[in-house]
Amino acid sequence: MDDFKTLFKRNSFSQDKDVRRQAAEQLQLQYNCEINGLQIDESVLFAHNGKGCTVVASKLSEGDVIFQNVTIGANQTYNKATQKWEHLGNPVLGKNVIVADGAKIVGPIIIGDNTVVGMGAIVTKDVPANSIVYGVNKIKPRDPDHVPVFFKDMPESDEIIAACNQVIDRYKNEQ
Repeated sequence: MDDFKTLFKRNSFSQDKDVRRQAAEQLQLQYNCEINGLQIDESVLFAHNGKGCTVVASKLSEGDVIFQNVTIGANQTYNKATQKWEHLGNPVLGKNVIVADGAKIVGPIIIGDNTVVGMGAIVTKDVPANSIVYGVNKIKPRDPDHVPVFFKDMPESDEIIAACNQVIDRYKNEQ
């Protein structure tokens, strides 16, 4: 059984469509994950092995990080009056975009470079570069001195355990 990174590479970058199809099937079976895009940079990372993600994007750019249970895809509708499809196209994620757990990004929209899409956010409109998106289409400028959610030098497990114990202690003190 292949690991996530191997399957992701085969699914996204193989020139052989049978290899891509087999990798896609394995991603679905092993990780409940679908990844499809017209352009995907090889540096894109999926935290937690992309568990529960459905990603159908126009473009995933250099340095993008996608956490679990994320949906990126279409928001198309059929207009019966005009007998035409509307809102065709899938999202483009600019460079160094972080998409946190459970976020939904849908439609022919652009998420600007260096943006953080917060946990559980729902995004259906363009987002300027260097923003934080939260709630439903709520956008605010990103503080350039802080990197929420993910950074190349993540804390060591001992540091995380100590911080968790501090939260437990705080809870005990409030009881």
